[in-house]
Amino acid sequence: MITTKERSKLKSISMNMQDGVIVGKDGLTDNVVTSVEKLLEAKEIVKVKVLNNSDITPRELCGKLCEALRAEPVLVIGNKAVIYRRRQSDDKPHLLD
Repeated sequence: MITTKERSKLKSISMNMQDGVIVGKDGLTDNVVTSVEKLLEAKEIVKVKVLNNSDITPRELCGKLCEALRAEPVLVIGNKAVIYRRRQSDDKPHLLD
């Protein structure tokens, strides 16, 4: 569980990020989950954009991804969601250290 201070730091980091994954009309697929998981392991934070023609809302998508990947929701605003999960390996510095 991340604290309010950590969430604020992650929000500020995410404001300058590009969309890591874009979810289209197929919604939450295995490919989306795999892509988000790889990005979380590489960067610890991912911004996901949900297109208007998608059958899933950004809030639903964020909840399902966080549950499936044991991640933390940081922010859901408009058609974007930001997800955080601490990297398993310690070879690179972590965002919240």
